[in-house]
Amino acid sequence: MSVILKSPGEIEAMKAAGQLSAEVLRKVGELVKPGVSTLELDEFAETYIREHGGIPAFKGYGGFPGTICASVNEQIVHGIPSKKVVLRDGDILSVDTGATVDGWVGDNAWTFAVGKISDQKRKLLKVTEECLWAGLDCAVAGNHLGDIGHAVQSIAENAGFGVVREYVGHGVGRNMHEEPNVPNYGHRHLGMKLQVGMVLAIEPMINMGSRKVLQGKDGWLVSTRDGKPSAHFEKMVAITEDGPVILTTEPDHRCPL
Repeated sequence: MSVILKSPGEIEAMKAAGQLSAEVLRKVGELVKPGVSTLELDEFAETYIREHGGIPAFKGYGGFPGTICASVNEQIVHGIPSKKVVLRDGDILSVDTGATVDGWVGDNAWTFAVGKISDQKRKLLKVTEECLWAGLDCAVAGNHLGDIGHAVQSIAENAGFGVVREYVGHGVGRNMHEEPNVPNYGHRHLGMKLQVGMVLAIEPMINMGSRKVLQGKDGWLVSTRDGKPSAHFEKMVAITEDGPVILTTEPDHRCPL
């Protein structure tokens, strides 16, 4: 396993990609409402990224056709945007997107409420966001990958939710997916030791019911096997001498909401 450590200068350079990725994610979230198609959101995201000096990091990656992944309700990740998928009141929508700026990749995700959602879905979003921040807090040199996974898993399972195993976080740099994999489950003090210079995408994928997943026929979409809703939140973090530095964020914005 080969991890590409980034210098302080490279981490600083990655902030431009991170900030644009966070900005477009927030802007897409502002457009989420009943009656909007996921293709409309995708087209907006691509235009916004290009107009602000970036390249959509997802479009064409492994053949993926969209600028965003748009996953509704029981869909966990990798939903292909479509004019046929029109948001309805009570839905939840995971938007995963990113931008490449000067060769560096930004990658982030957020799950948005569409109109008025149920208390159960609101709890799922709240808990999954808590999982994200807990995982980010563990991105400290000297900790282990298992510390991140354990923090996420403990919060989710204590709330009665399932933690997806088949899809995990990852390193990020000039490539969207680099070593190491960052599971959302694990045991404290186990796994690879975290080092200064690592840049990780931490992305809890938490299911309201079982953790089991179902692969879609299109080769991309992943859904819950039991049909219950799932939430997905993601941010990129750099491990520095001074602690975790979140890269997919905007000045004066802690999160896209």
